[in-house]
Amino acid sequence: MRVYRDDHGIPHLRAGSVLDLAWLQGRVTAADRGRQIEVERRRSEGRLAEVAGIAELGWDRFARRARLDDTARRCFENSDQPTRDWVSSYAAGVRAGGIEWHPWSSYGVFLVQHILFGTFGNKMWRAHVERTLGPSAIAWFAIEGPGGSGSNAWAADAHIAGDPHRLLELPGVYQQIRLACPSFDVAGLTFPGVPGVQHFGHAGSVAWAITNAMADYQDLYIEELRATGDGLQARGATGWEPVVTHQETIAVRDDDPVVVDIVETARGPIIDGDLSLRTPARAGFDLGFDALLPLLHASTVDDVADALSRWVEPVNSVLTADSTGRTLQLTVGRVPERDERNRLVPVPAWKTRYEWKPGWAPMFRAEVSSAVNANDRRPDTAPYGVDFAPPARARRIRALLDAGVEHEKIHMDTALPAGSIDAGHAMARRSALARALCDLPALRPLFEPCGHDPLFAPWTDPRARIGIALDGVLGGLGLDPSALATLPADGESWGSRHLLHPLQLPGLSVAVPQVELGGSAACVLNTSSVPGVSDLCWRGPVARYVWDLTDRARSRWVVPFGASDDPASPHFLDQLPLWAAGSLIPLVTDWDLLASDRSLSMIVLSEKLPGLGELTMIPLDPAAHAPVVHTWVTKERNRFWGMAGHTVEKVEEIYAFVDSLDSHHAYLLLLDDGPIGIFQTYEPSLDPVGECYEVLPGDFGLHLLLDAGDRNLPHLTSAVFPALLRHLFTEPSRERIVAEPDVRNERMINRLRRLGFTLGPEIDMGHKKAQLTFLDRVRFEGSAE
Repeated sequence: MRVYRDDHGIPHLRAGSVLDLAWLQGRVTAADRGRQIEVERRRSEGRLAEVAGIAELGWDRFARRARLDDTARRCFENSDQPTRDWVSSYAAGVRAGGIEWHPWSSYGVFLVQHILFGTFGNKMWRAHVERTLGPSAIAWFAIEGPGGSGSNAWAADAHIAGDPHRLLELPGVYQQIRLACPSFDVAGLTFPGVPGVQHFGHAGSVAWAITNAMADYQDLYIEELRATGDGLQARGATGWEPVVTHQETIAVRDDDPVVVDIVETARGPIIDGDLSLRTPARAGFDLGFDALLPLLHASTVDDVADALSRWVEPVNSVLTADSTGRTLQLTVGRVPERDERNRLVPVPAWKTRYEWKPGWAPMFRAEVSSAVNANDRRPDTAPYGVDFAPPARARRIRALLDAGVEHEKIHMDTALPAGSIDAGHAMARRSALARALCDLPALRPLFEPCGHDPLFAPWTDPRARIGIALDGVLGGLGLDPSALATLPADGESWGSRHLLHPLQLPGLSVAVPQVELGGSAACVLNTSSVPGVSDLCWRGPVARYVWDLTDRARSRWVVPFGASDDPASPHFLDQLPLWAAGSLIPLVTDWDLLASDRSLSMIVLSEKLPGLGELTMIPLDPAAHAPVVHTWVTKERNRFWGMAGHTVEKVEEIYAFVDSLDSHHAYLLLLDDGPIGIFQTYEPSLDPVGECYEVLPGDFGLHLLLDAGDRNLPHLTSAVFPALLRHLFTEPSRERIVAEPDVRNERMINRLRRLGFTLGPEIDMGHKKAQLTFLDRVRFEGSAE
């Protein structure tokens, strides 16, 4: 396993198997984004307030009520075995970096990133509008809400490009990474804490990108509850039903603990007041993680579509193109079939009309020559949603593509340049209009208390909703804007007020350089602020990318901040100037142009051996470990290793060559941090031994040298060898272990036989005559039982 980095610290990872690669991704994520993923894990468990204080209590209360951690656990348990193995290996890598992590923690992080990304907050708002202004006023606010849109993606001329939009968070929500093993080589963007590459990736022959499909897949139900002698009950469509209840205590740093009532009906958990939340993930205990591993293995657009057929939520619009010239437009995820009113507001739980019907809405798939996705209403999105982005962004991108404009320039297209005084006046006028509207008697009922938790204020705050839907509200009221507000005459440029304002990780307080931004929600350069509330930019492109299908080395990407979450790292903010200027950095694909990173203590295996101590295995560093290896291989009793007359320099040279191969790997074994031997693995089909016998699919080779020196470690080999075999067989593709000791090495041959290896033929490998031995998975697992 090896870690490489480009000039911006972006990790490029290589490993000999899928599971080793997952472990390495977890280990590197712990090193690069450890602070961030620990916060996200705590968010998923509702345990952030115990380290961050009372400010995080609202989120913790919601996470507990929404049962995020329980959903994560159950979704992990329901995943298929290859996915569980893969996610577990990633979790082991994170733990090797010193961070508490469970296999389901990755599911929890994914839920945290998306639970408020859906539509239930908009339903709270519409119900408030309907109650205070009347049903007709709902249409005034028919535009994407605070968590809704801004993303762009397009496929044209053998390229896929785009820019996902979310809250601008420091450190950034996406991690650039490259993952390579014999099965695949994928570069892309991932959520720190989640293995693989979920949303934006380039696998060489195929690439993919997503935007929010603006689908409605979350429902709120108004629950009627009653206490009985048998416990709490909820009124359902067929009568009174039992309710699951318990209490949980939230620890709060520097404050008293808070007890939270957890209540779950047949619809879902009650998250606020009398409202229960029903989602596809909780309803089926499936978060769609079974799509992620097949996605990494994709080589065609059909492979991408097949992998994403397992996707659950959020519902996404997908563009995928491959090197054959084919492009597919997809909608992926699960949208329940139910009454139209479910899509608008919370509905009564006791009415049969609002129950979910069996099955899910059929998803969209079509082959296209080119496509533009900008959260707009299209044939592939219209059946699934209610509110969409206005069509202006999509039309503008299409026009720029037709005019042959470069992709980077499309990303930055705006009618509101940062340095423009006219743009400053125009946006100041919109803010003045929004404030004037908030003071109108006709809208005063909106400012009555909505009764929802303050956590949902981004969705229920009238000032923000009026500012976002300014044109719709003006039209709904039939007002002439010129009669409400005069044009400010302050002479400020737009960028002088429209400044980057990222949300920083709890516990992080970094002075971010002042960055003046152009753009607005109406532009391709969608850098959002809320007219009438603030001109600061809190939402925008959290990445930009251009995937080149003709030559992946010409692909490029950028994120707003950097690869590290450590303010002391040179890669904490090093991409910010590029992002602000609209520049992209190249995706380096040539391994020789990358720098090897040996700064990580990469523990590949860690297992306690009873009576002996802690066995660990790390990648062998040719330069650092050559001296100790030399002392072993030059001993007479280790003569069968074949290096008896070698110098230290020669040993280093040999292992540097091994280190350069994808098919062969060398590891140093340690017991309680003291070196005890070398363990080597190889692919028999890519080794000279493969010329001496018929290699079968699933064959995997090993060499082992144990030398404890002066340490008294009885039965060392008997304890270490089985541990190494257990480790090898954790990779599901390995069906048979191959070893070929020298025919004169009777001690090793007898050891292998006692471990269950069967003898094959003797073979002549030129430098030695060897005894082939084999251990089948079934035989090993049977003996372990």
